[in-house]
Amino acid sequence: MQLLPKILTPLVAAAAIALAAPLAMAQNRGDEALLEMRQAFRKSDRPKLAGLLPAARGHVLEPWAAYWELRARLEEAQPAEVEAFLRRWAGTYQEDRLRNDWLLLLGQRREWDRFAEVHPHFRMSDDREVRCYALVIDQLKGTAAEDAGAEVLRNWYALRDVDDGCSNAAAEMLAAKKIKPIDVWRKARLAAEANRLRAARKAVEIVAPDALPQLREALDAPTKYLTGRATARGKERQELVVLALVRMAMSDTAGAARLLDSKWGPQLSPEERNWLWGLIGKQSAIALSPDALGYFGNASRDADLTDDMLAWKTRAALRAGQWKLAGRSIDAMSPAARQDSAWTYWRARALMSNRPGDEDRANARRLFESIAGTTGFYEQLALEELGERVVPPPAPAPLSDEEKAAARANPGLNRALYAILLGLRSEGVREWNYTTNLHTPGGMGERDLLAAADFACRQEVWDRCINTSERTKGVIDMAQRFPMPFRGAVVERAQGIGLDPAYVYGLIRQESRFIMDARSGVGASGLMQVMPATARWTARKIGLAGFTPDQIYDRDTNITIGTAYLKLALDDFDGSMPLAAAAYNAGPGRPRNWRNGPVIDAAIWAENVPFTETRDYVKKVLANTVNYAAILTGQPQSLKSRLGLVGPRDAGRPEPNKDLP
Repeated sequence: MQLLPKILTPLVAAAAIALAAPLAMAQNRGDEALLEMRQAFRKSDRPKLAGLLPAARGHVLEPWAAYWELRARLEEAQPAEVEAFLRRWAGTYQEDRLRNDWLLLLGQRREWDRFAEVHPHFRMSDDREVRCYALVIDQLKGTAAEDAGAEVLRNWYALRDVDDGCSNAAAEMLAAKKIKPIDVWRKARLAAEANRLRAARKAVEIVAPDALPQLREALDAPTKYLTGRATARGKERQELVVLALVRMAMSDTAGAARLLDSKWGPQLSPEERNWLWGLIGKQSAIALSPDALGYFGNASRDADLTDDMLAWKTRAALRAGQWKLAGRSIDAMSPAARQDSAWTYWRARALMSNRPGDEDRANARRLFESIAGTTGFYEQLALEELGERVVPPPAPAPLSDEEKAAARANPGLNRALYAILLGLRSEGVREWNYTTNLHTPGGMGERDLLAAADFACRQEVWDRCINTSERTKGVIDMAQRFPMPFRGAVVERAQGIGLDPAYVYGLIRQESRFIMDARSGVGASGLMQVMPATARWTARKIGLAGFTPDQIYDRDTNITIGTAYLKLALDDFDGSMPLAAAAYNAGPGRPRNWRNGPVIDAAIWAENVPFTETRDYVKKVLANTVNYAAILTGQPQSLKSRLGLVGPRDAGRPEPNKDLP
């Protein structure tokens, strides 16, 4: 705690001006109370929360203290208490956060009249379950829109865990015949695939409660269920077989395919068969199996496949060089899915394959032009397809003193930065995002976003600086989006060991957003997010004497170890930036396996990375690298030149680091 006054001095001064509050009064005591209250809230320690609340009075973060104390006992709170809180903290994130919690509770209690009174004031409007409750009220009142059932399904399908709001709404819509039984069964399938068995059971309870006794065996022991029965007569039994095959496919794809082909396929409907072949094809594609397209080919109608299945069908087709099939799979996706820059790019590439005519060339160019830019992986690739290279866009007009002052005077931004610098990062990030994105409809305007990003940059809260600046559409401030803290240390160390500094910066930006004390859920730490075991191995490898795990939070040590490991990974993968980035994120063993197969364009390889996180990571690190290179060199840059081809390792060449962790 002794360091906090020094760290927070600039922000405290700004907040004091902005909020016209005597923040210096009992600052340390208030800070300590807030930190203790956050821990007490996490432990649901209501007496401690109540006891600490007075110490937070008058503190810039008092809205958080008040929220924690009331939220911990919300189920017993009187409506008058809730209304008083909403009035007291009107306009704050904490007001709308509690309103969200209150709406969920009112929905669970079926207090529809009170819910209807509160809901119109819910500014965030980003809670799917709350939205489902609102749709239930419309249905009960007879005012539901024609597409209310479809909206319930969109929200329900997007929720992974069991819920009350959308499950209840689905039951109401099913009773009103605004959705069909098959829609509910599809929710059960999606939940079973995601291993969310409670959510699957809830869906079956809605559509076929009599099937619940058999459902347990179908979900918990699918192989036994499938081999112990001979027939599936009736819709309910067919769907139970589908659910059992879904479960089996997640662990034994080939076994599920055999049972579907030899026994159960003829007893199921075409839609059920197609769904299962789509799922089996997807699981096979994730495993990078050459059997994937064969499984997908057993589905007679792409319209029965989900967008996720079609995405993996497209990836498998790209990996196999089947451009026409890739194009057809993209065309079968929903309009919303087709708008993703990945599928826009690959649809255009498919049009350009196999000696395109003038019409195909024109359509491909139109698609490339619709996404071309500097901001992301496929945007940069599209730009290159149009014959251009990545250069930094013109800087926006400088912020005026008035614009900067308005950001510094924003109470929500001040509370957010104070919380982050105090150590309440999660709370601070949520309040910052609310203030910039949700407090007013549509979020802040572009100049306001640039000013808010500038405020965060000056406080060296780089993640908020970057994320806020990324929300602008009409202008791009490269200094905000691609900052270079610790430039001397990073550039010197990278160049000293033969690494491109732009690659190092591209990786750091994705790993930690330059948060020095960042720590991942699996224990990776510091600026370059190095795992403890990896840090010890790398320190020994480079002869860093006297290394201890606590040094990983030291900036220079973290950079030294992180860059050394990255260079070792790059050497291990023959200089391939995509493979080395994948190794940095997922460990080297996985990309060593993922590279086996055909020699393919590295962009196709990256799109086929089985892990969603690593797939996204590789693309973002490479796109970041191109932007940093454009800034550092002042020269136009190519993403394609950094991608190259990916294929199996040359068996005749020795592996540089077999023990690379």
